[in-house]
This record gives sequence, C-alpha cells and structure tokens, in this order.
Amino acid sequence: MGLECLIVTCDLGLLGHLQASLGALGASLQLRQDAVSAIEFASRRHLDGLVIDCDDVPGGTRAIPELRATHANKQSVIVAVVNGLTSAEEALDLGADFALGKPIQQTRLRSVLDIAMAKMEREHRRYFRYDVDLPVRFRNPLGQSFTARMQNISEGGLAIKLIDPVRLKGVVNVEFELPSIEPQVFHAKADVVWSDSFVMGLRFLHIEKHSGVALQTWLSLLEAQCRFHEILIQPADKPDLSSFLRR
Repeated sequence: MGLECLIVTCDLGLLGHLQASLGALGASLQLRQDAVSAIEFASRRHLDGLVIDCDDVPGGTRAIPELRATHANKQSVIVAVVNGLTSAEEALDLGADFALGKPIQQTRLRSVLDIAMAKMEREHRRYFRYDVDLPVRFRNPLGQSFTARMQNISEGGLAIKLIDPVRLKGVVNVEFELPSIEPQVFHAKADVVWSDSFVMGLRFLHIEKHSGVALQTWLSLLEAQCRFHEILIQPADKPDLSSFLRR
C-alpha cells in the first residue's frame, strides 16, 4: 500500500500544486475543506502525511496540535501552509514539521516535499502492517516457550494468533524465520501491548543488528509486492480532487 496524505484546503491553486507534486511521487490524496472534518477523519485512521492550509481554512492553525494529538498520527509528517496570519515559526511550534508560505513557489514546494516524502516513507514503514502468515516462537523471562502464527508485521511490531489459549505478558523473546533464498532467523525482544481473545499485539523493544537489516529488506519486498498489486487493480486515471472544490 502506498503513501496516503490528507490535504486540508479550500484553495484550488494550492491543491493543484499538491496534486502535481504529491501525485507524481505516487501518494494517494484525501481532501477535506474544513478543520473539523479533517480532525474527525484523522482520528479514525493513520495518515503518512498531512498538508494544512493554516490561514485560509477556518481553524486551520488550531487544527495542527489537535491532529498531532490523534492516537494514529502522533508521528505523521505535517506540512503547514501559511498566508500572513500565522508565521512559519508559530506553525512549527504548534507541531508542524515543515512550513511553506503563500504564494507557493513550485521549486520551494518540491524541495520541501522531497525531504517530507522521505520522512513519510519512514512513517509508513513504521506504522503500516503487512498481512503475513508465518510461525513465530516466544520465550518469556521464566524460560517458557510458546508457539503462534504471525498475523501481520510492521517495522514497529507484529500481531499474532495464539495456537494455545495462553496469555503472554510483559517482555518476551521473539524468533521467526525471515523468508528468503537463504532463510535467516529473526531475533528480538518485544512487549505485549494489547490482547483480544487469541490475537495479541507486540511492540519491538530491541532488534538484533543483523535481524534489523534483514527485516528492512523483507519489508521493502512486501511493500514492492503491495504496490505492484495496486498498479494491477487501480484505474488508469486518478480522480482530480480539484473538481470537489469547484462544486
């Protein structure tokens, strides 16, 4: 699954610039024209990046800390666009990662987005879960071993389906074989952060160096597979968001 970004603006010109730049970089774009609906939308799902038209959307500047406070988007990349009422420094202090001033200069926009997109890719990798079915082994501090099936994985952790009705708690050692031509055993310590019947979520606390490199390689392969699948099923022409502003 590719990057997903939320644009909060009523400015047709700004939207055109963003569609041309972000769309060319392969991002999927969502549009909201007011701060209230943007906050509500962001409270329900994770977004890799947000672009907020601070001064030309009512409540836009105040929305920055509220969007930053949503559970799913604490680390998402926020680009603030200011237009005289809010300074770039104020926007950054409120939680934005980048600030741009109107009128938008395409070269400046592109230079900021080049940096922002790298951070969005990192956030996407950290947060996005890839569906995987692999056997996983656990060992608790008492030396007891458990077996489970992996349900999904991200850079930050994994979800598992327990084979036996055993409640894992606290910090555990995690092992599983990373699929490759030369299989490598992944080793890490993880903390159980949530559980629901036979499904549990774990957050990686420490990953051994070689395992970390191998995990990154595997996740890159899973990402490439997801994007290839999206290319096969997506329509040839993407919708023009600017049409929503003309209505």
